[in-house]
Amino acid sequence: MISVEEARGLLLPACPPLEPRPVPIDPALGCVLAQAVVATEPIPPFTNSAMDGYALRAEDTSPAPARLRVVGAVMAGHHPEVAVGAGEAIRIMTGAPLPSGADAVCIVERTRMESDATVVVDVAVGVGDNVRYPGEDVACGVEVFAVGTPLSPGHVGVLAGLGLETVLVHPRPRVGVLSTGDELVEGSGPLPPGKIRDSNRHALLAQVRQANFDAVDLGIVPDDEQGLAEALERGAARCDMVVTSGGVSVGDHDMMKVVLDKLSGGTMQWLQVAVKPGKPLAFGSLVSTGTPVVGLPGNPVSALVSFELFARPALRRMAGHRRLGRPVLAGVAEVDLRRRRDGKLHLVRATAVAGVGGTVHVRPSGGQNSHMLRAMAEANCLVLLPDGDGVAAGEHVELLLLDADRMVPEAGGNEAGGLW
Repeated sequence: MISVEEARGLLLPACPPLEPRPVPIDPALGCVLAQAVVATEPIPPFTNSAMDGYALRAEDTSPAPARLRVVGAVMAGHHPEVAVGAGEAIRIMTGAPLPSGADAVCIVERTRMESDATVVVDVAVGVGDNVRYPGEDVACGVEVFAVGTPLSPGHVGVLAGLGLETVLVHPRPRVGVLSTGDELVEGSGPLPPGKIRDSNRHALLAQVRQANFDAVDLGIVPDDEQGLAEALERGAARCDMVVTSGGVSVGDHDMMKVVLDKLSGGTMQWLQVAVKPGKPLAFGSLVSTGTPVVGLPGNPVSALVSFELFARPALRRMAGHRRLGRPVLAGVAEVDLRRRRDGKLHLVRATAVAGVGGTVHVRPSGGQNSHMLRAMAEANCLVLLPDGDGVAAGEHVELLLLDADRMVPEAGGNEAGGLW
C-alpha cells in the first residue's frame, strides 16, 4: 500500500493546467486567471456623490445650522450644468458627478428644505465628506488581479466595471463519468434479480458539478470489451478527464482492467492506497488522446471519498487552481471514535457543528460501511483518523470540511449565534 500523498504524487503531475483561453466574463465565474488583469481606467472614473443630499462647500456649513441657496440639481448619469459658489448648494443623487466648486456632500437626512430655493444644513461637514474620488477603488495602471486568482462574483463585477468583455482563464475541465457492469440498471420499476440501480454515476456527476467543472454523462456500459473500449475512447475524445467506478480492486478480472490496460498502452497504474474507505485506485492516460482516466472503487462511499481525495484535486489543478484540497479544520469529538490498527488512514463520515467560541464539534453521521451512502449524504466533513486506536470523546481531531453551509443545525440556532 502507498499513502494518500504518494498516490496524489503520481496522479497530479499527469494532470497539468489546461491551456488558457479567452472567456466572456460572466461564464468565467469560478475560473482561474491565466493572465494578470491591469486596470486601463480608474474606478470610480470621476468624482461623484456617495449619498443622496446636497453638494456644497464645506466651509459654508460652519457654524451649523447653515442656510444655503439651492441653485440646481444633478442626477446620476447627467453632467452638472452649474457650479457651486459661496453660500450655494446643488441637490445631488448618489453616483452623480460632483459639481465644480463643491468639495463635500451633506446627506439629505441632515437637511431641511426651507423653500424651493433654500436648504438648511443642520450639521457642519468636512471636505470630502460623502464624496467618491477617481481611482479610489481601482487606480489606473495597477495590477487588479494576479495570475492564479479564482474569479468570484466580486471579481466579475470589477472586470465589468473596467469595461472588460473577456478574460484569459484556464477553462473548466470537462469530466466524463462512466458506470460499468452487467449488474447495473437505470430508473424506476422493480429490480430484476441480481441487479442494482446505478447510484455511483449520478453521485459522481453531482460531485463534478458541485466542484464547478463541466459534467458529461457517459452512461452505463455492460462488461463487454468492445463496448467499454468504444465508450472510453468516445468519452476521452470529448472530455479532459474520464472517471469510472468499479473494477479496480486487486483480483478483479473483469473487462474494465483488460480494456484500460490496452487503451493506456500498458501504463495504467493499479494502486492500493492506505485509506479506508477507498483502498483501490487506478490511474493512467489513453494513448489515443492523452486523456487521463481515474478509476475509482465500486462501493458508493468509496467512490465518492476517492473522488474527493484524488480526482477533485487533479481536476482543480487542471482548472489552474493553486489550492487543490479541501480545508482541514480542528475539531472536538463528541463521542468516541474508535478504530482498529490496520496501517490505513480512516475517514469517518461525520457531521460538524460550530459551537461556543467557534469550537467545531463532530460526531459520525451514520453507519461507516462503504455501501452506506446515506451517512455520506448526511456528512458535511470527513474526520481524519490516523492509524491507531482512534480518539475518545472530548479529544481533538482533524477534519476535512466538505460543506460549510451545513455547519449550523437546520433549526437555525446554536450557542455561537445562529444564522444571518
